[in-house]
Amino acid sequence: MKVLVDTPIWSLALRRKPHQLNATQQRLVEELAELIRERRVALIGPVRQEVLSGIQDARAFNRLRRALRTFEDESMEMVDFEEAAKANNTCRSAGVAASPIDLLICAVADRLGLAIFTTDADFQRYAKHLLVRLHEPRERKTQT
Repeated sequence: MKVLVDTPIWSLALRRKPHQLNATQQRLVEELAELIRERRVALIGPVRQEVLSGIQDARAFNRLRRALRTFEDESMEMVDFEEAAKANNTCRSAGVAASPIDLLICAVADRLGLAIFTTDADFQRYAKHLLVRLHEPRERKTQT
């Protein structure tokens, strides 16, 4: 199954230097690398935009843009936007605030049968009220 990778995971992998990552973050980046090797990564345009936003150095921007161009965007349809709005209503009625992009991620992932790979704790809250599957990094075998 493909996995829709959210902005925080891409940011760890593409915007941070490896020596800046703690053990948990390194494990997340390793999981992303494994998903890429398995050709299981899914990306949508709004996540691409978030990852590329805020980069003031043109060379860094172009490097990230080239790296992300390896991945085609999953298509988004009218129903995704409608379902994201419906999800917003569901979450709000349960007292859960949500961002439009997060709910669009949830809607696209649900329609395409994708799990979501993120460190954003808001998705745990959404999962209590929406059909959301979260991708958990697999256990790594240690070499002895």
